[in-house]
Amino acid sequence: MLRILLLCLLAGPALAQTAPAVLTASTSTTKTYALRLRPGDDLRQSLTAFIKANNIRAGALVTCVGSLTVATLRLANQEGPSVYRGHFEIVSLVGTLSTNGSHVHISVADSTGRTVGGHLLDGCRVYTTAEIVLSELPELEFRREPDATFGYQELVVYPAASALPGPVSVPPKKNQPKAKK
Repeated sequence: MLRILLLCLLAGPALAQTAPAVLTASTSTTKTYALRLRPGDDLRQSLTAFIKANNIRAGALVTCVGSLTVATLRLANQEGPSVYRGHFEIVSLVGTLSTNGSHVHISVADSTGRTVGGHLLDGCRVYTTAEIVLSELPELEFRREPDATFGYQELVVYPAASALPGPVSVPPKKNQPKAKK
């Protein structure tokens, strides 16, 4: 009995916490692309060009393996870029992609395994290859809009057919029988 009482006392603060807010989510079928960048290609500029050429309004990076000779990143909470020169393995490339603005993070490791990561910036130069798989979500559109919390441009998800300025709810269907009172 004492054990149960102690467990309840220790767990009390955790149990008393409120549940997180329920988030809404949007779904879409996916269309997947595979591409390879070659030595000297700029990773971010190549991704941006591919997104524009294929008019991808909502996409996500699935995977990327490859190497860089220059890694240009914006590290957490820093204003400007950090540039690293040498030979680096791409150990992670993740993010959301859109003709309306993308948000991509990269992690790279040097020959000792030291790893650094941050926002992908122009200037990341492919060493031998960058093998990329990305998915398009054709029923959605990603937009970057100011968020009042910090003032940054943050992701807002819209239905792809939406031309309205704000997130859209589905309109009621026409010719439905009226509810009886």
